[in-house]
Amino acid sequence: MRRLTLFITLLLLFSFSCEKKHEFHGHLYEQPAYNFELTDHNGKRVRLFQYTEQGKIVLLFFGYTHCPDVCPMALETMAKVMKNLNQEEVQKVQVLFISVDPDRDKPEVLKGYVPYFYPTFVGLTGSEEEIRKVAKEYKAYYRKVEGESASGYLVDHSATIYLITPDNKIKVLYTPSKQDPQKMAEDIRFLLKS
Repeated sequence: MRRLTLFITLLLLFSFSCEKKHEFHGHLYEQPAYNFELTDHNGKRVRLFQYTEQGKIVLLFFGYTHCPDVCPMALETMAKVMKNLNQEEVQKVQVLFISVDPDRDKPEVLKGYVPYFYPTFVGLTGSEEEIRKVAKEYKAYYRKVEGESASGYLVDHSATIYLITPDNKIKVLYTPSKQDPQKMAEDIRFLLKS
C-alpha cells in the first residue's frame, strides 16, 4: 500500500513538472503600469486603473488620427484580436488609443476615428504636457515632422502595443513584428484563465 501511495505521489509530481507553461508571443516585460489620467473621446476624464480595477486587460497604443499607415494597422490588429475572442472574453479587454497629436486630435476627432475600428475602443487625449508625461512613463517615442503631408505635418512615433493586466502591470510588449492577432488573443485568453 505504501509503495502504491509513493508511486501515485511521484506520478502526480512528475505530471505537474511536465505541465507546459505559457510562452507569451510578445516581449515579457513585467513592470508596473503608470496610472495616467486623460480625457476620453466623450470629453470625460478617465484613469487607466478605472479599467484594470474592473478586472480588464488593457491594450494600450500611442498614435494619432492623421497617421497614414502604422496607426490604422495597429488598430486593425487590435480589432482582429477582439474578433478572435469570445463574447465573455471581449468584455474583459479594453483598447486605449492615446493620441500623440493633441493639437489636432480633440475628443470629437478621436470619437469619429477610434471606435470605427471596434465599437468599444476608446481614444484618449490631453494637454501637450500630459501626453508628454504619459509617453515618458511608457518609454514611448514621438516627434513632430513638419511639412511632410497634405495635413501639414506627420508625427514619427513608436509602434508598440502594451498589454496591461488587472494587477496594474505592463505584462507584455508587442513590437510590430510580434503583432499577430491570433497569438495576442492566445496570450489574453491565457491571462484571463489564470
